[in-house]
Amino acid sequence: MYKLWETLEELKKLKWVELSHSLNNDSPYWSGIPEGSVELSKVVFDWGNPMLECQIQTFKFPGQFGTHIDFPGHFVKDAPLSEKYGVTDAVFPLCVIDITDKVAEDPCYAVQVSDIQAYEAKYGPIPDGAFVALRTDWYKNWPDMDALSGIAEDGSENFPGWSLDALKYIYETRSAAANGHEALDTDASAEAAKAEDLACERYVLAQGKLQIEVLQNLDKVAPAGAILFAAWPRIESATGLPVRVWAITE
Repeated sequence: MYKLWETLEELKKLKWVELSHSLNNDSPYWSGIPEGSVELSKVVFDWGNPMLECQIQTFKFPGQFGTHIDFPGHFVKDAPLSEKYGVTDAVFPLCVIDITDKVAEDPCYAVQVSDIQAYEAKYGPIPDGAFVALRTDWYKNWPDMDALSGIAEDGSENFPGWSLDALKYIYETRSAAANGHEALDTDASAEAAKAEDLACERYVLAQGKLQIEVLQNLDKVAPAGAILFAAWPRIESATGLPVRVWAITE
């Protein structure tokens, strides 16, 4: 028996958790993207064609669609795009910061450094190269766009996310490689309104880091000790791409 095959057999005995949403033509996306930008599974070569008995489809979608990865060039001109990242950039130790209790009290809650330090006091320091994910259970609002955006009666958006200080902590005090969250944006809505910009997302990408947005099922993963895998199409010059994400957890 070969060592890697034996390792795979051991890994298969653990829990494998889907962290990305399934997509179809009705899946929500940012309102700034023009209508008609999504056309999934369009049949362009059908059964019964005398040339060859098979079916072929085309897929049209924005890079930032559903569960997706953002590359630095999404917010920073001339910064690295998809082709700069290889297979070793697609697997990470996973740390899950749970702020569901805070979000239950305040849907606009932005994770604080103190929340991350409380996590570290319990589970140990965030390791180098980690993917730090923010658990809010906000994914349960999918695929209702108004619920994901937390649209209030006055039309304002209200959803949880990151604070700039928290991101600086995981990247500058610790040496994380990427971050992720369940909401549509990195910035908690209150933080974005205060900055009049997506300053948190801009910070992450300006550091040359990666992020994955619109995750799900973080409540089904161990807070520490799991491994996250991300896989995206090998399309060049992409600012972002839909991504399949899963975790292997105890």
